[in-house]
Amino acid sequence: FRFAQKLNQKSSTLSNILTLPLEIETIKALTWWIPSLHLSLSSPHPTLLRIFLLLLLLLLLLLLQCIGTAVTYDGKAIIVNGQRRILISGSIHYPRSTPEMWPDLIQKAKDGGLDVIQTYVFWNGHEPTPGNYYFNDRYDLVKFVKLVQQAGLYLNLRIGPYVCAEWNFGGLPVWLKDVPGISFRTDNEPFKAAMQKFTEKIVNMMKQEQLFEPQGGPIILSQIENEMDPVEYEIGAPAKAYAQWAAKMAVGLDTGVPWIMCKQEDAPDPVINTCNAFYCENFKPNAPYKPKMWTEAWTAWFSAWGNPVAYRPAEDLAFSIVKFIQSGGSYANYYMYHGGTNFGRTAGGPFVTTSYDYDAPLDEYGLTNEPRYTHLKHMHKAIKQSETALVSADATVRSLGKNQEAHVYSSKWGCAAFLANYDVNYAVTVDFGNGRYDLPAWSISILPDCKTEFYNTAKVSAPRVHRKMTPVGGFTWNSYIDEVASGFASDTTTLDGLWEQVYLTKDSSDYLWYMTDIKIEGNEAFLKNGDDPVLTVQSAGHFVNVFVNGKLIGSAYGSKDNPKLTFSQGVKLNVGVNKIALLSASVGLAVSVSHFSLELGLNLAVP
Repeated sequence: FRFAQKLNQKSSTLSNILTLPLEIETIKALTWWIPSLHLSLSSPHPTLLRIFLLLLLLLLLLLLQCIGTAVTYDGKAIIVNGQRRILISGSIHYPRSTPEMWPDLIQKAKDGGLDVIQTYVFWNGHEPTPGNYYFNDRYDLVKFVKLVQQAGLYLNLRIGPYVCAEWNFGGLPVWLKDVPGISFRTDNEPFKAAMQKFTEKIVNMMKQEQLFEPQGGPIILSQIENEMDPVEYEIGAPAKAYAQWAAKMAVGLDTGVPWIMCKQEDAPDPVINTCNAFYCENFKPNAPYKPKMWTEAWTAWFSAWGNPVAYRPAEDLAFSIVKFIQSGGSYANYYMYHGGTNFGRTAGGPFVTTSYDYDAPLDEYGLTNEPRYTHLKHMHKAIKQSETALVSADATVRSLGKNQEAHVYSSKWGCAAFLANYDVNYAVTVDFGNGRYDLPAWSISILPDCKTEFYNTAKVSAPRVHRKMTPVGGFTWNSYIDEVASGFASDTTTLDGLWEQVYLTKDSSDYLWYMTDIKIEGNEAFLKNGDDPVLTVQSAGHFVNVFVNGKLIGSAYGSKDNPKLTFSQGVKLNVGVNKIALLSASVGLAVSVSHFSLELGLNLAVP
């Protein structure tokens, strides 16, 4: 089998195999299971032996394909089944759509020219309470992976288990806060134990279902942790030690596929560090024997309450992908290919909207976003036609003008050229080979045969579709009156001072009532001079309704950029007992490692 694998990697034509020098003892060793053949090997005919060996090797290679081989890599690309691959991927997060949508989303991704589906694994969705796991409905991870397999696509499983993703609490379960002595994403034994347990749970589940590529499954890559560079900058040595431990732990799980770490410059061997950004052409992995990979090519940006919806021109998105490929990139993933919906209370941020559309090629509802979807589809086809040349040669860069250049990949296996115009204002005509090519501003043309322009990033041939949202009649609201909290019921907690909201709610609700009584004596100065006392509420976020004696007197809220709030207003107080009630609301828990709490402060001033 080792001999056959070597041939699979180094011989790709029949002529190469037929001209291999043959040793009689080698043939005997390979054919020990055919005793009758050994009788005729004393005076073999060389041509017949070569033909026989060819047939034998083909049989062995077919067997190897059936049993699967490990996914590997080199400095050029990820290697699947002995083949270097240029892989185009797209993120589809299974909990952000419904199981009924999954087959259609995956098929549209395949029709759009993708090779890989990429998804995070959402820890707080799968383990809502310690040791109690949930893998049903929108969280049926195995079903999602098997649907990807049935469609004939690969999968990149980003286990994390910290994921960020604008997901509530970054995907971490809130119950982790109650683990004694815990500190998140640093060299902390309680956190490492919990994180390792969940990672092993997911890996073992995938193994049991035979879903890693060496088992015949679709998973060709896995990710451990997520975007640790900022954490290492903030925390220092303990975070670095944790990242190194996480990488070693993951590799030890023996999945047979490479592990990656995104935004992790010091990812240790054999883990591959990858890029997340709007543009990644200048990114380099931390070792020359690792491929250049882009795990998050941002199709636009997420939306936040009160902020404009972000869009990115299809021409610029295509330009960024082609520029990455022409500079040696071999794996590019759209974040997102289908953004979907933050159902329930899954939106994080804070202030991330329910919609996670991301201006993706497939919109929130699974419809094609034109011309983006088709424009990128044409680009993927051009890249695939150039794949053989891209993986078999290094680029030669030629100047075509002041802001123009050509990247040429040429070998005996083929030739592909990328003609780039980096001028943001002016189109140009360039001479290349025996032809002349028109390049719009800020564009790249792909020539899969180094002669014919098959695609240009700025020349959009797909139809532009303009959508118009119109009100739909016939719907009615069901409403009910939620009484203002005014008394101390059986489920009320009595505490001195104001306690942190998530500590009390355990994230079981977005809402918490804070109530107190203030007794006003008849000789208070403000009752005589008519100056109302000022009630001031300061909070780390996110929204507060203020009630005095059962009446709403005002509200205050923060924003994505500044979630903190201050409410300050004069209030009417009566002689006797006055009831003050604050309805505090969280709008998605923060995803950053350093901001895992909500704090509320109250000050009542009586002039």
